[in-house]
Amino acid sequence: MTIKHNIIKSALDGIRVLDLTRVLGGPYSTQILADHGAEVIKVESNLGDEVRGWGPPFVNDMASYFINVNRNKRSIAIDLTKPEGKDIILKLLANSDVLIENFKTGTMEKWGMGYEENLKNKYPKLIHCRISGFGEEGPLGGAPGYDAIVQAMTGMMSVNGHEDSGNVRVGIPMVDMGTGLYATIGILMALQERNSSGLGQFIDMSLYDSALALMHPHTGNYFLSGKPGKATGNAHPNISPYDKFKTATNEIFMGIGNDAGFARLCKALGLDELITDKRFITNGDRVKNRLELTKYLEDALSEVDGVEFSEKLLSAGIPAGPVRNIEEALGHPQTLQRKMTISKDDYKGVASPIKFSRSNTVDVKHKPPKIGQHTKEILLENGYSQETIEEMLAGKIVFD
Repeated sequence: MTIKHNIIKSALDGIRVLDLTRVLGGPYSTQILADHGAEVIKVESNLGDEVRGWGPPFVNDMASYFINVNRNKRSIAIDLTKPEGKDIILKLLANSDVLIENFKTGTMEKWGMGYEENLKNKYPKLIHCRISGFGEEGPLGGAPGYDAIVQAMTGMMSVNGHEDSGNVRVGIPMVDMGTGLYATIGILMALQERNSSGLGQFIDMSLYDSALALMHPHTGNYFLSGKPGKATGNAHPNISPYDKFKTATNEIFMGIGNDAGFARLCKALGLDELITDKRFITNGDRVKNRLELTKYLEDALSEVDGVEFSEKLLSAGIPAGPVRNIEEALGHPQTLQRKMTISKDDYKGVASPIKFSRSNTVDVKHKPPKIGQHTKEILLENGYSQETIEEMLAGKIVFD
């Protein structure tokens, strides 16, 4: 009798993505797809994605900036300014589900590969996602956009930092990565919709739109109050106490979102009298009287061990934690238990945070590739002969 074993697959097995993106938003999106089983072919020029040089640190002549968002992909290097290079893209698209690119608006159209004019009819099931700075329309349509520039333009810097620090850039490329996440969501929605319609579609993603969408709660506050908001340091504009505090040993962060949590905090600090103090009865009261409340908490916290007290609060259902650096966070037992770091040979990275009960997550199938590392094998898989490939290499149409 033959026993059949269920082969556990990844959620996106069988999905093929042609990745013509560079820098961060697009590569971050395609790494998410690749981590969950999609076959991602990264198309580069012979110079490669410019973030390969955004270091130090470097390993194998690749900067950490590139390495961190380009695992589980294969790289083919093509000169897309040549007709033969464009023909390769069209041939690869014949077997692709998704095309994602972040060329300057109008570039694909100029090359005869615009979605509406060319790709829509030639590949009716293709999902074409474009990431740009500002989209095609509006007074800024077609303009280039970088993360920090868009942070500045959408109010993100105006609510970051302290009241006396001036406008401050958020310390991670939030706009790029947020756009990458939105692009991934859009692609998955389009794949789901294709199951019923049988058709692909164009997804128009912009850094500007994504940044505005990420500005909660400040945009919501403005719609109701008419006030544009300002930097409040570590404090939350709508919640109190929600801030960083010093203790006898180290800094901790506490976030108290309801009255019951505030009562538990007061009891843990021996400040029971604050529970019924009219200045602090509701969250609205506590926000209004934030400075007075903060002084009470700072005095009480100055006598406790930060790590121990944070653990005490967590066990009581109160959100709190010590302020750590990157090294401490990556080495923490919680990080290790959740398997949030992965490695292969000289590669180390942060694992996908998406965990399924049944579908597999790809660990490190492909380390971040060198420029054109897989050019020959990808072309062979797509019907090119060895002789033709050698001719294209000699003619600098492709690079290996």
